[in-house]
Amino acid sequence: MEITTIVLIVLGLTLFETINSIDNAVINAEVLGTVSPKARRWFLTWGMFVAVFLVRGFLPLLIVWAVIPSLGLWGAVTATFSSDPAVVAAIERSGPVLLIGAGIFLLFLFLHWLFLEPKRLGLRAEKFFLDNGLWFFATASAILAIVIWEAIKIDPILAFGASIGASGFFIINGFKDNAEKAEIELKKGSNKSDWSKILYLEMIDGAFSIDGVLGAFAFTLSVPLILIGNGLGALVVRQITVSNIDRIKRYAYLKHGAMYSILMLGIIMLTDSFGVHIPSYISPLLTFTIVGFFFWKSLRVLRGEEMACG
Repeated sequence: MEITTIVLIVLGLTLFETINSIDNAVINAEVLGTVSPKARRWFLTWGMFVAVFLVRGFLPLLIVWAVIPSLGLWGAVTATFSSDPAVVAAIERSGPVLLIGAGIFLLFLFLHWLFLEPKRLGLRAEKFFLDNGLWFFATASAILAIVIWEAIKIDPILAFGASIGASGFFIINGFKDNAEKAEIELKKGSNKSDWSKILYLEMIDGAFSIDGVLGAFAFTLSVPLILIGNGLGALVVRQITVSNIDRIKRYAYLKHGAMYSILMLGIIMLTDSFGVHIPSYISPLLTFTIVGFFFWKSLRVLRGEEMACG
């Protein structure tokens, strides 16, 4: 892999992880405002270690192990850093199963946001989908049925990977819904201890990291590059949590950039899983373009609001 492609992939991963984790940073900042300075310092130091090195470091390895169980967990750890052609070939052969599952997960994530989640409209078409939110379930079911039908023709294991991706989405999405309700209770005031709140934040970090890790495989199957890119993104999110969260929240369409990037990454994964090769530079370029567009759109709105106030 050329150095230019490597740099582009890492930068794309960092940007995607950062934008995709904005919601996580907002929750972190709001809950941390209710705990003692000591607990806050602990979370921003040791909590960062857990989020960057343990969760975002261990999860890709766990995914590789799940896709290639014959390696064993320790074998998955050594295999991801191995240059042995046989190991690399094994990971690439198992790639379609990973890609189809992650692709379905990301596509459902986008559709759930598009149909069901309240938002400031970024594109005109979004109003139509919000007004017809109940169609999310029919749309997701139809897509899953079509993907599984086509995958069975190639390999039943590929079809099973798609079903795992759908199951994973509904499990993680349910956890996130409960987390959002818990966040509201914490903001209203709660008799929970500081360390209970910190544990809650660590669990939220783990849930939110799944989106970023799965999306990362659309950029590359190289786990070391994923570790670097996602790790840098997690560090940026921590910095946002500490110093710039109020400013970031004013950029109205950053979440749109993350979600439309997720849509494109999901499509790329599904396409790639069926044997249509997508060049590795496409994912980061699309991410930069989509996030850049919605950042520009957010900036225009922000400047308009500042002029109106001035």
